[in-house]
Amino acid sequence: MRIQQVEQEVGISKTNIRFYETEGLISPRREGANGYRDYSEEDVAALRRIKLLRKLDVPLPEVKAMLAGQITLAEGMRRHQLLLDHRQADLAAARELCEALAERPGPLGALDADAFLDAVTRQEEKGVTFVDLKQNDRRDQYLGALLGGGSFILLMLLTVGVLLWAMTVDPIPWPAAALLLAIPLLCIFGTVVVFVQRVFEIRKGEFDAYRQY
Repeated sequence: MRIQQVEQEVGISKTNIRFYETEGLISPRREGANGYRDYSEEDVAALRRIKLLRKLDVPLPEVKAMLAGQITLAEGMRRHQLLLDHRQADLAAARELCEALAERPGPLGALDADAFLDAVTRQEEKGVTFVDLKQNDRRDQYLGALLGGGSFILLMLLTVGVLLWAMTVDPIPWPAAALLLAIPLLCIFGTVVVFVQRVFEIRKGEFDAYRQY
């Protein structure tokens, strides 16, 4: 089955299907002649299970562990219930503060936020979380892409510098020099393209889109 068919049948975007493959949650067969992915009924069934669990906001590592049989479904759900209990407590604390803020008269510009920030700090000291820390995961992905692409670009720029220096010390024919310079410059261009694509992939990837299934 082609990825377009899987997308229509399961209701998961092609980007996320490929993401799950990269994460090792599914392993579609590759056709030898053209290298196209051929998704089996087992892959489709796995994607439906992934969709269900992600609808419940089960973390991806937990989904992967359950699919791999490292933990049972019951164990994974009990662990997720504990997580949901913590979130419920967080939401209750946030709702309490919202109710207190709703009783304040006047516009936001007239609010003295210090007392409420002190209340937030006291709650956080008790273990309450008021923000979605998943954004940190995305920043880590951006940082990884930036470090990987930036390191390669610096290496290629260093190569260009060495080539330019070598041509001044021991001149070589310009056609050969142009060819030698073109190789690292093309590598730099390709790296920039891949980096930009990776940034868009991170921005539009599974962590943003899975709730919209």
